[in-house]
Amino acid sequence: MLFNDTIAAIATAPGAGAIAVIRLSGPDAIDLITDHFKPVGHKKISDQDSHTIHLGDIVFNDQIIDQALVSLFKAPRSYTGENVVEISCHGSTYIQQTLLNQLVATKRCRIAEPGEFTKRAFLNGKMSLTTAEAVADLISSESEAAHQLAINQMRGGFTEALKDLRSQLIHMASMIELELDFSGEDVIFASRDELKSLLEKLKQTIKELLDSFAYGNAIKQGVSVALLGAPNAGKSTLLNALLNEERAIVSDIAGTTRDTIEDRLIIDGILFRFIDTAGIRETSDQIEKLGIVRSIESAQKADIVILLIDAVSTTQNDLSTTISLLDDHNIDRSRTMILFNKIDLNQDLNLEVPKNIEFLALSAKNKIAIDDLKHQLVQRVLQGKNGANETVVSNSRHYGALHNALQEIFELESGIAQNIPSDLFAISLRKVIHHLGEITGEVSTDDLLGSIFSNFCIGK
Repeated sequence: MLFNDTIAAIATAPGAGAIAVIRLSGPDAIDLITDHFKPVGHKKISDQDSHTIHLGDIVFNDQIIDQALVSLFKAPRSYTGENVVEISCHGSTYIQQTLLNQLVATKRCRIAEPGEFTKRAFLNGKMSLTTAEAVADLISSESEAAHQLAINQMRGGFTEALKDLRSQLIHMASMIELELDFSGEDVIFASRDELKSLLEKLKQTIKELLDSFAYGNAIKQGVSVALLGAPNAGKSTLLNALLNEERAIVSDIAGTTRDTIEDRLIIDGILFRFIDTAGIRETSDQIEKLGIVRSIESAQKADIVILLIDAVSTTQNDLSTTISLLDDHNIDRSRTMILFNKIDLNQDLNLEVPKNIEFLALSAKNKIAIDDLKHQLVQRVLQGKNGANETVVSNSRHYGALHNALQEIFELESGIAQNIPSDLFAISLRKVIHHLGEITGEVSTDDLLGSIFSNFCIGK
């Protein structure tokens, strides 16, 4: 599927730099640049081989705009599958905008829409939809772990296994529909036992992928960690110790933190987003009350909740009351860590912690056991990793399609068990095939593609 127009965009980040890249793609890309590029050696660029680079002047209206390198990629051996030209010019913002404006002024190309180069690559069969989405994830990755997830997805990730199972389902569906053509003769072309076995295998694969989403999404978005506790428990001091800088105001006055403070830290390649919250206590101060409400909301949404306890002043009754507060606000204990702070002032810690809550003793002020805390945070994230190292789902759209496919499999298995007619469970089988096809783009709509590629940057 080739498009009949040519698009252009600045492919490098906004602003001045050493170089900038302007990308063109479409049927007229090479001819357009040929008319405005004077290469060293005077060889016509349209006559040159694909995948070659040429030095010369970019000229419009007899005026040299810049001396640049022009890279040539002829269809179909290009990123988009079309003729592609990339102009590597000097990174002046004036040069970039002038070149782009002059190209568009010829009326032989237009400004590309967000993600249109990658969208054309998908529509021209150069990559699957999951690979295209992985390109966006790769560009936005902020940590080693997020980068590795995107790389694995670009290489195929879990989609190859799903495509194989989907192909088997399509074959099975065709056999069942063939039975419908001979419904009066009571013949069976598709073995029900083989179908059950195939569904069981697919169901297991989908369940494993769904289970990996919590880990994959956390790695992609960053792991949110809410610091919760009473005033003066040391939450702001802990945040400063983790970040190794004075990020939050520390004071002996209770209630200093009135709103949430967020900062990020990469630990062992994983991005953590730490949220310092207002101290939780009974108060008549309306602003502080609002901060406490936000503290609870942050804890409810966080991937990990750190409950900071003052090891000096907290009694067993205080601890039990605080833990009950977590339960009252539906903050899952499995997501919670209790940190006994100020352990340097109280070596004899006699507080009892429920068995289902992990705990650690430290001193935020003196940075005692801070490395132990970082290690435990990383281990908590890695616990959610799927057993298959590269088989991780991080895209919420993929998660939704897999969930829908699994529900249809349950319906299908129920129908087979009840021995319903072939034409009825053939419908559920087709729905499973449809949902799996949505992941790779074998089934897509304009609305879906518009939603996906609108989130890309222009020029990619």
